[in-house]
Amino acid sequence: MSEPMQVLIITGMSGAGKTVAMQALEDLGYFCVDNLVPALLPKFVDMAAQTNGSLRKIAFASDLRGGELFQPLVDIVKEMRQNPEEHVTLVFLDADDEVLVRRYKETRRPHPYVDGTRLLDGIQAERRALTEVRSASDVILDTSGWKPARLKQELASRFSSITSRLPVHIISFGFKYGIPIDSDMILDVRFLPNPHYVESLRPYNGEDQPVYDYVMQWPATQEFLQRTEDLVDFLIPEFIKEGKSQLVIGIGCTGGKHRSVAVARHIAEHAHHHAEVYLTHRDRLREG
Repeated sequence: MSEPMQVLIITGMSGAGKTVAMQALEDLGYFCVDNLVPALLPKFVDMAAQTNGSLRKIAFASDLRGGELFQPLVDIVKEMRQNPEEHVTLVFLDADDEVLVRRYKETRRPHPYVDGTRLLDGIQAERRALTEVRSASDVILDTSGWKPARLKQELASRFSSITSRLPVHIISFGFKYGIPIDSDMILDVRFLPNPHYVESLRPYNGEDQPVYDYVMQWPATQEFLQRTEDLVDFLIPEFIKEGKSQLVIGIGCTGGKHRSVAVARHIAEHAHHHAEVYLTHRDRLREG
């Protein structure tokens, strides 16, 4: 018997983080549908079940924007839970009134439950209308003191079936051809002795062992590598903690053929132990 389909229904107070939650769940591999009225939830899940397993994780956002069509949510969730092939989780996002008022004032977006009344009155009316839904929820997350990264982290810890590894892109390049525009950090290795000026090494690049050994032999190289490895080891868990989707490290020398290639190769081998590493030598095969 196959594993039951994972169905998450995200609801709760407007401004509590449903948009961030859906973005995070999409990154976790969920097929996400926003603002779906409850009556359509079982129909959509039935259609997903006909996809031969390609849709096994689905997340829906449903809230009071649906008006009267939102009211049957609790009953529909109870019905869906009768199907053993579906694992349904109702997640309620909440936050203090004061926090919700501040968030709406900062974004200047209209509150969906305010129609000519004060913002605070609308928030409190929405809270009363959601009392039954909140009581029926399997998971209640209070996002009052949270940054978006904390909500993403909480959802990942609860609903990710795999331990994610941060994608780390390491790009060697030549400064003479420009800096990679998507880099999070740039390391300049032009201070290292240059194999370009060794006639026997000039035709080769940092992927060739003689050039690699030449670059690696210097005390300055070894100290630089140690300091860089320590920095990378520190950055990877911090990027994950902040909910970053990737880390891009550019390593540059003059032409992007010798020193940067050798150093990028070494750093990639080190980072491979705790990250999903992608190594690119942008300018390695350029002439000149």
